[in-house]
Amino acid sequence: MTSPAPAPMIRAVCFDLDGLMFNTEHVFYESADVLLQRRGLSMSRGAMDAMLGRRPLESFQALIDYLGLKEGPAELLTESRVVFHELLQTKLQPMPGLFELLDLIEAVGLPKGVATSSPLDYLEDVFGRFNLLSRFPIALTAESVTHGKPNPEIYLKAAEQLGVQPGEMLVLEDTQTGTRAGAAAGAYVVSVPHEHTATHDFSQAKYIATGLNDPFVIALVQGTK
Repeated sequence: MTSPAPAPMIRAVCFDLDGLMFNTEHVFYESADVLLQRRGLSMSRGAMDAMLGRRPLESFQALIDYLGLKEGPAELLTESRVVFHELLQTKLQPMPGLFELLDLIEAVGLPKGVATSSPLDYLEDVFGRFNLLSRFPIALTAESVTHGKPNPEIYLKAAEQLGVQPGEMLVLEDTQTGTRAGAAAGAYVVSVPHEHTATHDFSQAKYIATGLNDPFVIALVQGTK
């Protein structure tokens, strides 16, 4: 946890998806390890760091570059999705404090959205399992932008669709890639690391939270900071 930077009045909240709302980064790590074990390799923190926060094909190109693999990103992505969705059936869980935070945001009347590097069909699958589709009318995905994170495009579009200036939007992120995207957009970024991103560079965040239920996050949403 860091000392917070002075906070503006927050008028909207934008969530990342993977690793922030759900434990999908943990599931992905397992699925990538299965993929690499088939090739006589194993997943590592360095490989995971190279992949996190990027759109799927960009993520697997980063893995190829990191490990010197000979296959193309589309081939690896197709194989990985089969393993990932099998694991998702039994391992998918919301991150602690998610639904309490969503209830609070709705109670105080703040508009909210999600801005993810994952594709739309994947977001709809995950959200559909927890009845969240109707709670997020603003949803930006990999298909929504020309340039993926860390480019700020997705968060600039999110602020526009939420009807606020970027500096009035609280962005919740779990990776350095996403944090850089939110910061470049001029948003008020709070980073929420987990075990796979604890060593990331969050120097561009306004605050590093212990979780979605961090008192500072709650105070931002309530307008008491």
